[in-house]
Amino acid sequence: MKLLFELSGEHPDLPVAELECVGTVLDRRAQVAVAECPDPEAAGRLALTHTVMEYLGECEPTREAFAGLLRDLAITTEKPFAGRVKTVHGSRMDATHLELERLIGSLIAGPVSLREPVEEYRAVISEDRCYLGRVLSRIDRGGFDARNPMRRPFFHPGVMMPRMGRALVNISLVRPGELVFDPFCGTGGILLEAREIGVRVLGSDFDPAMVAGYRQNLPGSDVMIADATAVPVCDHALDAVVTDLPYGQSVRIRAESMDRLYDGSLAEVRRILRPGRRAVVVTHRDITEIAAHHFTVLQEHEQRVHKSLTRRILVLS
Repeated sequence: MKLLFELSGEHPDLPVAELECVGTVLDRRAQVAVAECPDPEAAGRLALTHTVMEYLGECEPTREAFAGLLRDLAITTEKPFAGRVKTVHGSRMDATHLELERLIGSLIAGPVSLREPVEEYRAVISEDRCYLGRVLSRIDRGGFDARNPMRRPFFHPGVMMPRMGRALVNISLVRPGELVFDPFCGTGGILLEAREIGVRVLGSDFDPAMVAGYRQNLPGSDVMIADATAVPVCDHALDAVVTDLPYGQSVRIRAESMDRLYDGSLAEVRRILRPGRRAVVVTHRDITEIAAHHFTVLQEHEQRVHKSLTRRILVLS
């Protein structure tokens, strides 16, 4: 099924990269993408998407072209519906939201209900295109808020927020029932998000205090105290690896230097990962050269967290 996604605007590339876990991206503009998705319900696992829609069509961003699109589609519905419009900054539309919403109401045959609609037809205008879709679902951002690290039984500062953890799990392309591993699991934030979508999880950390905290946050999940450069896992046993590599002088490590830790841990990830599968690795400096010794680098992303911290995200195969 061809779907239209209204995306989060907090990063230019990560929301589109995340869509690969549910389908094949066919087209994209700022904060919007079109993808062919075999299972539309799987879109519920996404973190960096706002709205999921059935793709109905697209046109140039003019009032005349939009009216023509609606006439050509000749949509008829017996359900009360509303028309809504989203304009992304930088779009070239020559009509107002009100004008476009009135066109939706007048050119779709059916009962209009702005207060209690059963269906919503939504136009998203971005750059040089105007996309039209029928809303299927909205991502529940409240669920991520409920799993805020501050609300977990064990809290440690500096952990990744749930929506980013979920996005990284999705970018790994791991599927429900498969096994994902985090060799620097800390208090378990990334694996908590994986478990939420039905993925089996395995964590390890060299710090016993972090492993104890992980057990509080993910009771019943598999975890072990282990050196990430010598993990007691069989060759090619894992479907995905997603991890936030340690950094800073306060981090407890066994390796002689951070570079040796990164090199040794990535060598282990390569050994235990199934051929052709992905590792998603977060660092806080550029380790592309080290990663390229062990993997093919598929994607590189940067996310500025605050003035002194920029995350670098590598997608490896």
